[in-house]
Amino acid sequence: MDLSLARLRMLRELHRRGTITAAANALHYTASAVSQQLAQLERDVGTRLFERRGRRVQLTDLGVLLAEHAEEILASVERATQALEEAGESVTAKLTAGVWASVASGLLPDALTALARNHPGILVRTRELAPEATAAAVRDGALDLSFVLDYSNYPMTWDRGLERAIIAVERIYAAVPAGALPAASVTLAELVEHPWILAPARSHFGHSARLAFQSAGLKPRIDHEVEEQATAMAMVAAGLGVTLVSDLGLALRPPGVDIVALGDPLTRTVSLAYRTNTARRAALLLVVDAIRTASAEKGLGADTALPAPTVAEPAAPPPEPPEVGDKNLGFG
Repeated sequence: MDLSLARLRMLRELHRRGTITAAANALHYTASAVSQQLAQLERDVGTRLFERRGRRVQLTDLGVLLAEHAEEILASVERATQALEEAGESVTAKLTAGVWASVASGLLPDALTALARNHPGILVRTRELAPEATAAAVRDGALDLSFVLDYSNYPMTWDRGLERAIIAVERIYAAVPAGALPAASVTLAELVEHPWILAPARSHFGHSARLAFQSAGLKPRIDHEVEEQATAMAMVAAGLGVTLVSDLGLALRPPGVDIVALGDPLTRTVSLAYRTNTARRAALLLVVDAIRTASAEKGLGADTALPAPTVAEPAAPPPEPPEVGDKNLGFG
C-alpha cells in the first residue's frame, strides 16, 4: 500500500476540523480538490474511510485509525527532515512562510536576498494571509513559519504548541493628507473629527485602533474600512480621510500623504511563529536570523518589551455550516 503524504495531510486536517471545507481552507486548496484526493486515498487503502451523515462527511472507525497514524507519520517526516538538514555539510531546505503586505515589502526583500547569498540551499516560499490567520496555519502544518502581531493595547493569545522569535517593534503613526496638519505630532482627540479609514474591527489592527479611541473616550467617524495599509494611504492621498500606519507600512506610502507622530503612543510587536517541534531546525533558525538582521538594519530591533501574552490551549474550531453533497467522495 503506497500512502501519499499529501493525502495523509488532508486526512489529518479533516479529522481535526470535521469538514472538507474547513480542511481545504486550512491547506489552501479547493474543497473539490481535497474531496478528490481523499477519495483517491480511500481507493489506495482499499477500505471505507468516510461516510455521509446528513450533509456532513464523517470518518469511519478505520478512517479515524488512519488519521491518528497520519499524525505520527507526518511528525516523523518532519523530524527526519530536520535530522538530515542538521547532518548535512550545508543546509538545504524548502520552507513556506506566512506574510502580509507590509512585512513582505518592508522586510523580506533584504532578508531573502541576504539568505540567498549566505545560504543558497535554503528556499523560502511565501503565502499571503490575513495576520489573524497566520499562527493557526503554522500550528496546523500548512506553513513552516509565519509573521504574527501583538499590539501594545491588544496582546494576542499564544498557542502552547508554538515558539516565537521577536523580529521588530513598530510605532504607529497618523497618516494624513499632505499639508493638512502642520504640527509634528497629533493626538487621537485632535483627529477624531476627521473622517477615518481603518481596518475592520475583526482584524487585530482594526480592533487595536478602536480600543485606543475607546480608552481615550472618543468615538471616531469611520467612513471607510479597508484591509491593507497601502489601500488606506491611497485613500488618504485622495483626501478621503486619515488613517493609522506602522513603521513597515511607511514603505507603501504614496505621494500626497504626511506621516505624523501620535501623541498617544501605540506600538505593535512583529514576531515569527513556528512549531515547538521544529524549534531546532537549522534552516528555520537561519531564516529567522536573516529576517531579524534585516529588521535591525531598519532600526526596528526588538528592544521594546512584549505585552504579557495570554497563553491558552489551542481552541476548537468554530462550527462549520452544513456542507453540500460532494460527488467526488461518492456521497451524492
